[in-house]
Amino acid sequence: MPLERQLLTDAELWWQADFLPAPVAQHWYALLQEQVNWQQLPIRMFGRVLLQPRLLCWYGEASYTYSKLTLPATPWPAWLLPLKQQVEQAVGASFNGVLLNYYRDGQDSMGWHSDDEPELGRDPMIASVSLGAARRFTLKHKQQPLKHELLLTEGSLLVMAGYMQHHWLHALPKMARVQDGRINLTFRQIIFGS
Repeated sequence: MPLERQLLTDAELWWQADFLPAPVAQHWYALLQEQVNWQQLPIRMFGRVLLQPRLLCWYGEASYTYSKLTLPATPWPAWLLPLKQQVEQAVGASFNGVLLNYYRDGQDSMGWHSDDEPELGRDPMIASVSLGAARRFTLKHKQQPLKHELLLTEGSLLVMAGYMQHHWLHALPKMARVQDGRINLTFRQIIFGS
């Protein structure tokens, strides 16, 4: 099944539910759990320093900064390159960094934000692969009363592009009934010297 466009105002959002077959997605989930050096890092929010409600890791040819937190450049592990290449082929773009997020259960989450850091460029493309438990992905327009929601299932691929980050916020809210973990890999192109 090819990528299917979601009809959103002022945005390009593409989705493929079955990007990875279940056994392949499960293999990647187990490998990432075991091989990645997961960290829970502090972040400043509303004048307070809090631990982010998820674990993360950054692999990339350059450092990446968001919310005043800088993740240093870390070489890509060779075992991850086949998945990177598969994503690049599917979306027709190249990526030089990936932010991995590990939501240990439904209490881990990501608040409202846009991926609009300067080093991502003006109209970034971000390709996100979901592994493990299905989670709600919510979006809301910054200027209009528009909302959209997807259930990010195991093995799915979500692509945000075009003017998406200028006009929309997105979040991964808590889901109290979810007991299992979810890992997502958000592939990005970092612009050097930005």
